[in-house]
Amino acid sequence: MVIRRGEERDLAGINSLLNQVLEVHHRGRPDLFKSGTKKYMDEELLAILKDEEKPVFVAVDGENLLGYAFCILKQSGDNILTDIKTLYIDDLCVDEAHRGKRIGEQLYEYVLSFARQEGCYNVTLNVWECNPGAKRFYEKCGLVPQKTGMEKIL
Repeated sequence: MVIRRGEERDLAGINSLLNQVLEVHHRGRPDLFKSGTKKYMDEELLAILKDEEKPVFVAVDGENLLGYAFCILKQSGDNILTDIKTLYIDDLCVDEAHRGKRIGEQLYEYVLSFARQEGCYNVTLNVWECNPGAKRFYEKCGLVPQKTGMEKIL
């Protein structure tokens, strides 16, 4: 397995994994997530793959895309927040047929290494409460809650 930057040739595999993530969220929160749609149109996805501020890393075995990590480099700092550089993991997915093989851990470690090379202070992400498997995975990787989003459905 090799982890590298995502490329145009990875489009079909990335779309397949994006659909897996969407369906997990739809099953957990059908009031928020639509089934059978796409997070990104192909043109949007191709633009993201070329954006240096939004690196996408893929885990591949030959031509098979096993997983991905969508990331966003962010610089914070205003009147009350310190000026730090953060790598935000927007989405991390391993193909459900390949889970349990430490692919997610290797992708996460690769992301951490990239963040260190970029001079980031931290790595952050959000995880939906309706996805307890992802929450357990991130806790196992050593992530701890930074803040909690709450809602009241009306």
